[in-house]
Amino acid sequence: MTLRLYDTATRTVRDFVPLEPGRASIYLCGATVQGAPHIGHLRSGLNFDILRRWLTVGGYDVVLIRNVTDIDDKIIAKAAAAGRPWWAHAALFEQAFRDGYQTLGCLPPTAEPRATGHIPEMITLMRRLIDSGHAYAADGDVYFDVRSFPGYGSLSGQRIDGMLPAGDSVGEDRKRDARDFALWKAAKVGEPSWPTPWGDGRPGWHLECSAMAGKYLGPSFDIHGGGLDLIFPHHENELAQSVAAGDEFARYWMHNGWVTMAGEKMSKSLGNTVLVSEMAQQWRPVELRYYLGAAHYRSAIEYSPEALKEAAVAYGKIEQFVNRAIELVGAPAATGPLPAEFVQAMDDDLGVPQALAVLHNTRRAGNTGLTSGDKAAVAQALQSVLDMTSALGLNPLDWASTSGTASALTATVDQLVRLALEQRQAARQRKDYAASDAIRDALAEAGISVEDTPEGSRWTLAPRS
Repeated sequence: MTLRLYDTATRTVRDFVPLEPGRASIYLCGATVQGAPHIGHLRSGLNFDILRRWLTVGGYDVVLIRNVTDIDDKIIAKAAAAGRPWWAHAALFEQAFRDGYQTLGCLPPTAEPRATGHIPEMITLMRRLIDSGHAYAADGDVYFDVRSFPGYGSLSGQRIDGMLPAGDSVGEDRKRDARDFALWKAAKVGEPSWPTPWGDGRPGWHLECSAMAGKYLGPSFDIHGGGLDLIFPHHENELAQSVAAGDEFARYWMHNGWVTMAGEKMSKSLGNTVLVSEMAQQWRPVELRYYLGAAHYRSAIEYSPEALKEAAVAYGKIEQFVNRAIELVGAPAATGPLPAEFVQAMDDDLGVPQALAVLHNTRRAGNTGLTSGDKAAVAQALQSVLDMTSALGLNPLDWASTSGTASALTATVDQLVRLALEQRQAARQRKDYAASDAIRDALAEAGISVEDTPEGSRWTLAPRS
């Protein structure tokens, strides 16, 4: 089955046919680094990390560009409120976002350009638009003329006459149409600015992404991605200014759903956010990745601690099987073919929920093999489970080796727990069941779940309550 992806522009699921055979190019709208990232921010990076990994499994050489918006109104305002320079504020939270992506196991992008590093490319694009009659300068500002572009509104399915004024044009009479959007904003006292032929100022949000996509991926590339909230006006405006300038721009548009709380999109302005840095103190990063990646990328995720606990339990079952299987048959030396049902699910617009169902069915078959002592069945299931989790960025063996400190701590805890289990076993052998139960209860209070098997007692971290 050919990989098929939902294209927002055509509102259909289309076969993925790359511009260049064997190569896939992706531009992902990254962070506006005004503050610390919450899990809603990072869902986009995680969803497109899964896409990238699946394209790689399919044999593609993937180029992924994820930008950083390091200058805008909110960054300037929040930096001033914090009493730090705008660039220092932006750098602080750029690193916070990068740490958040890394925490969730996202592969680093091929390049991660900053808006302020690409002013020359923006000037070139504005000149092309002005020369072709699609943009105009007015008192140091530069605006895109939306009525000069007949296709404006096609991505979001809107008509110009039904649109509200652009957010940066309310109350400004220098524009030809209230819906014209700013490519360049004239300098204001106390704000950062850069020189252009039309006056000093700073870039508009939409201009920067078109300029950076063109620089790193060329006038045409395969996939443009981002959150559902970016379809309008951001991606609509990117599409208009790039195509008006003569570029084909993105051939597929993909958008991930929101993470919501009480039905509302997570947003700093609403105050309903859950910071990644806080979540990582309560849950293991791989559990957060499983939770955010388990739903279909186009669906909404309604955040709740109970749902996260269920995800942690589900992932724990995968880990437990892998650990027990390796004890019995050893780790496989190489990868094998992925189950056909798994491939079919992933090729159908990244059907991760269905793919996880295949994974868990395979895990259950492996557990049956463990119970019956069927080493061949266990080895086959282990191979498939590891290959499937690798494709999703969830391989327990990879996560176990991501932190030397964590691995050392696990080894130390393992020795201490095994000592307690030996004492428990000795108590059972002398039929001191009260002492045996007391040890088990003490371990449970410490978050250790004990399972008695024919091969002896084994332990895992108990699910959080």
